[in-house]
Amino acid sequence: MLRELETDFETDREATVAGGTDERTVGPPTRQPPAASAPHPVATNPGTDTTASHSAGTPATSVAPTGSPGTGRPAGGTFAALRVPNYRRFITGQIISMCGTWMQTIALGWLVLSLGASGTMLGVVTAAQFLPVLLVGAYGGLVADRANTRALLITTASLQATLAAVLGVLVITHVVALWMVVVFAALLGLTQAADNPARQSFVQEMVGPETLPNAVTLNSVTMNAARVVGPAIAGLLITLIGTGTCFLLNALSFAAVIVALIRLDRAALRPKPRVTKAPGQIREGFHYAVRTAGIRIPLMMMVITGTLAYEFQVTLPLIARETFHGTAATYSLLTGAMGAGAVVGGLLVARRRLTGVRSLVVIAAVFGVLILATAAAPSLPLVVAALVLTGAASVAFISTGNATVQLSSEPRMRGRVMALWSIAFIGTTPVGGPIAGTVAEALGARAGLVLAGVAALVSAVIGLASLRRADAARSVAAAARPTPSSS
Repeated sequence: MLRELETDFETDREATVAGGTDERTVGPPTRQPPAASAPHPVATNPGTDTTASHSAGTPATSVAPTGSPGTGRPAGGTFAALRVPNYRRFITGQIISMCGTWMQTIALGWLVLSLGASGTMLGVVTAAQFLPVLLVGAYGGLVADRANTRALLITTASLQATLAAVLGVLVITHVVALWMVVVFAALLGLTQAADNPARQSFVQEMVGPETLPNAVTLNSVTMNAARVVGPAIAGLLITLIGTGTCFLLNALSFAAVIVALIRLDRAALRPKPRVTKAPGQIREGFHYAVRTAGIRIPLMMMVITGTLAYEFQVTLPLIARETFHGTAATYSLLTGAMGAGAVVGGLLVARRRLTGVRSLVVIAAVFGVLILATAAAPSLPLVVAALVLTGAASVAFISTGNATVQLSSEPRMRGRVMALWSIAFIGTTPVGGPIAGTVAEALGARAGLVLAGVAALVSAVIGLASLRRADAARSVAAAARPTPSSS
């Protein structure tokens, strides 16, 4: 494995030194993707304002991200992306690893509480995990644009496996302390700062823009299917053995990711344009995202929801322990219910090519209403039922936003754009995690969910207002454009 990694990195280095083509070398250099399915980025002036028009680089097969919502069933149906052999290998490894990741998520939250920490401290530990994404996430996206994505993913998977194994040993030997958990969370966040944008942008290298919305949704489905299986296993293991076993099993699960990435057919990948090292590239990516309405508006909405709505890893343990006086099994039940709903919702979304800010606004509003319904549910069965629906809306929001942003970005900018998406989604947790924990501690666990629901509704209002401004600007630009004279 190390030998292959060295070969991948050396190939990239030699291409840079030799001043080769703008494409990254993946497999035989003469092998080209099929012309009918290759992405066709549109050249654009970097200084052009794309606020009121199609974003630069939008594939010809995509829909306008700021116009009417893009819908319609993808070719191949609900599981269209699974027709791509490389994607099948990749997603198989992800399913196994995600089960381990959710086991670790449950174990981490319960470990913090078992060490005597408060809800606020649970939020601090969560913030420590995602603070690196906020601080260095933009640079992680640039690394994803420059590096061999496949080799980078193998490296980050190996590092995450090592961290999980170390924490597992510390827990089993009964020497773990709260500060060790905080350090573990921070180091895990550092690896995720590069792993998240690389993993998300790598999907399009495997399936192309035509199948991207379907693949993104199937990714979310697998993650949430793992949310059902992983917490169930974690709840059983924590009750019978302890939290340490969950971390060790998560470390083993990364072997599936590494094996899948090694077995990919590199000649069948669709490499994005090579980004050579130059000053100001992080700033360039930020300015590009601000200029492009199909990226800017979803990012604004995700900043709000990512900060205050997606803090379920803080609110659900407190709902389980404080509101219903439950155990780790209760927490697993709540998490599993949300995951089950996300699987069903994701499969429904996968049947349609759903992209666009207008769709995202509607989904955000529904998401907010369902979170508020969960907060108001008086009994555990009703909370579980409400979380099933909330999970469906959650995966629809993430998938639609992710696909809209990716299809609105140029291939050479995709890593940096997806890094901004990761910052908006999970990098805001260092701010939102302590806020959600503090609100839940002061006003009750349900208050954390109320805060989340209101945040989702506010993001919908802001998204709708921004969309109307972008539409108005596009209409003004179209009216000012001279019409060709008739002969």
